[in-house]
Amino acid sequence: MPRLMEYAERRGVGVLLWMHWTDLDTAAERTEQLDKVKRWGAAGLKIDFMDSDSRERMEWYDEILRETADRELMVNFHGSTLPHGIQRTWPHVMAMEGVHGAEQGDVQADDMATLPYTRNVVGSMDFTPMGFQFGQRNNTEAAELALSVVYESGFQNYAGSVEAYRARPEVARFLEQVPTVWDESRLVAGAPGEGATFARRNGDRWFLGSVRAGDAGTERVPLTFLGPGSWRVDVVRDGTDGLVRHSQVLGRQDTIEVPVPADGGFVAQLCRAVPGRESCDRPVDAVPVGTLSVTPAKADARPATTVDVEASFVLDEAGPAEDVTLSARTPDGWAVDGAGATADELADGAELTASWRVTVPADPVYGATEIPVTVAYRDPDAPRGAPPLTVERTVRVFVAREGTVYVSSLPFVSETNGWGPVERDLSNGENGAGDGGPLRLGAATYDKGLGVHARSEVTVDLNGAYDRFAAWTGIDEEKPDKGSVVFEVIGDGRVLAASGVLGPADAAYAFDVDVSGVRRLTLRVTDGGDGIDSDHGDWADGRLREKEA
Repeated sequence: MPRLMEYAERRGVGVLLWMHWTDLDTAAERTEQLDKVKRWGAAGLKIDFMDSDSRERMEWYDEILRETADRELMVNFHGSTLPHGIQRTWPHVMAMEGVHGAEQGDVQADDMATLPYTRNVVGSMDFTPMGFQFGQRNNTEAAELALSVVYESGFQNYAGSVEAYRARPEVARFLEQVPTVWDESRLVAGAPGEGATFARRNGDRWFLGSVRAGDAGTERVPLTFLGPGSWRVDVVRDGTDGLVRHSQVLGRQDTIEVPVPADGGFVAQLCRAVPGRESCDRPVDAVPVGTLSVTPAKADARPATTVDVEASFVLDEAGPAEDVTLSARTPDGWAVDGAGATADELADGAELTASWRVTVPADPVYGATEIPVTVAYRDPDAPRGAPPLTVERTVRVFVAREGTVYVSSLPFVSETNGWGPVERDLSNGENGAGDGGPLRLGAATYDKGLGVHARSEVTVDLNGAYDRFAAWTGIDEEKPDKGSVVFEVIGDGRVLAASGVLGPADAAYAFDVDVSGVRRLTLRVTDGGDGIDSDHGDWADGRLREKEA
């Protein structure tokens, strides 16, 4: 974490750390965790999943806010109550969720056009807009972009991915200009459930955001909020093939007219018109940014074998980068063959590649070993003597003991899962493959295993080659206060062992099952009788022992 904080600081970025409220629900935990977070250099916390308005939880809000204030840590509450004036007592509360937000994927356009008049009136609202990559929205791209101005939040937690922004250059361009604070705000037009157009000022620039619910039409916005004289107006709206931009010079006596599709919207940036200046955009400080890709991300190996590693660094933007080096290093006892790569300079879009062959020791430490791959480069505009910028990825090589085979390393005959795909060596995440976190049961973290969600079945062929199956099972720590599941080990259609119902507070259940003669093994997870909500189950360290010849 300190390395992450240093990396962010050099790019002018403060870091908020996400935490589950149960990691901070006792005085001892708060002292330990908050002191650690402050020591790391975090700017604040995003605390989640309080999900209660009980008296005890309300008392907890005051306790955590007193202690974060003492450490000068800013706070964003997600999974929280509504703000009830809390920011007057604790001004370091920058935002609270308390809303059926964008992450739900089902917020209707008329609801989005109602929130400025209801929930957002009583305090900063963590709606988490801009999640273009999820593909689950009921508005247009311009309307989504307009939420950056329409909705007020001390922290605007934009939920878009870097890839989504790069695929929408007008989105990225506008968001780079949107300030983090407003000096003045005005509701220019609209009605609850129908639409909302806000004008917000930062310094000498105004920003417009407009959303509507219902049929296509033309939005007409009077510019009476402007001062006298000529103003440049840069509008971004929905076009036939994505967002389009146009600019014109108007005055406070004029009205903007923007064609808007159904459930659409638009944004605009307004500044004093200056001869020779064709945009309101201000320069944005940037450092060279690139993408380091390393394959494989994970590998299984045996003692005295090799793993081939390939790496590619592409400079994406704000180049050039100078004195670029791409290198790999190994721990004591491991060997790496390959010199890496260097470049005096990389321009935007340029690529640097390297490959290495890593040799596992004949007598290794069993388990996971990380092989770091690092690119280091210099920003030519950085002050003299500034340390290089670095990006690091790791190859995680898992060395199993002789005679042990992990289920996650075997091909699946079949798989079903109640939420997203079955994850190999990760917990169950969202709907995409590889989006889970580490496998965690209680205080233990596991390198190998399967992350599933009830109802789930994973079937592998054994063909009688193994005599034992073992695993630790339970509700993953990603869901520390919800869910209930039952684990079953099935051999050739017959239940060999079952866990009984396991909840989030139960200790991990250990399986050690005789699978002698079993040709097909199925690992099944069912719900505990209360539905499948939050039923993230782990087959942690799930492994088979080969039969002795």
